[in-house]
Amino acid sequence: MTASESPDQMASFAALLRRALGDHLAPTANSFVEMMAEDGVMEFPYASAHEPARLHGREAVRQHLASLSGLLDIDSFHDLVVHPSQTPGVFVLQMRCIGKAVTTGLPYNQRYISVITVADGYIVNYLDYWNPLVLEEALSRRVPALNAQGAQS
Repeated sequence: MTASESPDQMASFAALLRRALGDHLAPTANSFVEMMAEDGVMEFPYASAHEPARLHGREAVRQHLASLSGLLDIDSFHDLVVHPSQTPGVFVLQMRCIGKAVTTGLPYNQRYISVITVADGYIVNYLDYWNPLVLEEALSRRVPALNAQGAQS
């Protein structure tokens, strides 16, 4: 996503979700934000200190994406794998994205595992597992080095 694009215009991501979730999503939900329920929750268990761990509501998701606008230029989301779930309405997705940080030009090549719960045509919970160190590195934020014992050096 570039600074000139709306945070809601991640067309390749929305298309990937549409392929994965298909008829479980409302046909009028064309963008990622539109796919979220009005009171949907997005959670980031591995969020860095710079990012929220939980967003509540479609508007909070929209605002969060707007705050990220201009940080990353995402080329594509791909390598989608949908893992079967025993729970109706729950989908486990595995995917990758390729892009770069706008300010540094460094690569942002991320892998995601997402657990998505859909009800009444909308995403009510989006649990997003991703590696925050990939983002920190792309933005050239200092990532503390660890010694052989796992302690920061």
